[in-house]
Amino acid sequence: MASRTSELVGRVDPAQSFDTDALLRYASANVEAFPQAPTQFKVSQFGHGQSNPTFLMEVHSGSSVKRYVMRKKPHGKLLESAHAIEREFQIMGRSVWAPQVFNCGAPDTGNMEVLMRYGNEEQLHQWLVPLLEGNIRSGFAMTEPQVASSDATNIECSIKRQGDSYIINGRKWWTSGAMDPRCKILIVMGKTNFDAPKHKQQSMILVDINTPGVNIKRPLTVFGFDDAPHGHAEISFENVRVPAKNILLGEGCGFEIAQGRLGPGRLHHCMRLIGAAERGMQMMVLRALSRKAFDKFIAEHGSFLSDVAKCRIELEKTRLLVLEAADQLDQLGNKKARGTIAMAKVAAPNMALKVLDMAMQVHGAAGLSGDTVLAHLWATARTLRIADGPDEVHLGTIAKLELRRARL
Repeated sequence: MASRTSELVGRVDPAQSFDTDALLRYASANVEAFPQAPTQFKVSQFGHGQSNPTFLMEVHSGSSVKRYVMRKKPHGKLLESAHAIEREFQIMGRSVWAPQVFNCGAPDTGNMEVLMRYGNEEQLHQWLVPLLEGNIRSGFAMTEPQVASSDATNIECSIKRQGDSYIINGRKWWTSGAMDPRCKILIVMGKTNFDAPKHKQQSMILVDINTPGVNIKRPLTVFGFDDAPHGHAEISFENVRVPAKNILLGEGCGFEIAQGRLGPGRLHHCMRLIGAAERGMQMMVLRALSRKAFDKFIAEHGSFLSDVAKCRIELEKTRLLVLEAADQLDQLGNKKARGTIAMAKVAAPNMALKVLDMAMQVHGAAGLSGDTVLAHLWATARTLRIADGPDEVHLGTIAKLELRRARL
């Protein structure tokens, strides 16, 4: 496995070299939570599979290691890069299955980022490389059936230290990826210290899905769809014993990891939703140009013209908001971009639902059936008004930031 890892990253190509001391100074001044007194600093370059020069920066501080993936871009081109990435995810969002085909689906993209940023060397070898190569899938277990999990301080799953192991007990549901037969690893969020400050009680730990005590209770359907390829499941953890080395970053770091994971993940969902809306627009217009009602093509009815124009306006407004959020995430970091990310996370699902609903209306009864992809796309979009934080939580974030700004 180590030899396969060395194929992924290696020394920096001399033609792509840069001043690493300047990079360290810049990162120390501008990157959120960057270690201020690193004991070791290393930059490697990905050797293949990249559309532009991509580097791995490893920063050691005491016993902890943080990793950052960087792309070398011309000055002032970050927004162009956001456009390119948005186009890629938008194209994949037109199909339910495309993100899996290109190994860019949830929850794997978020879990890859967690492993890259917070995993140790052994965890990278064992889990990240096969995930990147598409040989396995992963699951993310955070939500619980007995509590309102949009407030993660409510989580009841326990992760208790016992010698050189942790013992996990609890129930999770809507564990994404778990029903896929290729799923081999779960990232589980639970509490390691119920008496710590409320945002330091939670930790994340890696659990092999085949570990004794991990019981898949049932698959969860979404509006009757079997939810493939996401494959959400309800899972019970009954005295599940895992090695202590499986803890990510350390005890009490669950919130930090969750925030680092969810910001980019929310934007990935938004980008895919734009693609789903574009698919709906395309199908709607083609149907309206080919279908007659009352001796006129649907496209010739005044009400349709008004509705399709409004859909296009909403779609383009949302696209620009998502691009702005992605640009802020690149330049300012997750914390400073959180308000714009929250706006995008509210706007994109609601926009996609409006467009897809209109597309189904134009298709009539066919739009409600499985003969088109519209109903499935609609069901997926509707879940995203709840998944990764419900609308109400994000609206609260936006409002609080506005109030804070007014008090300055």
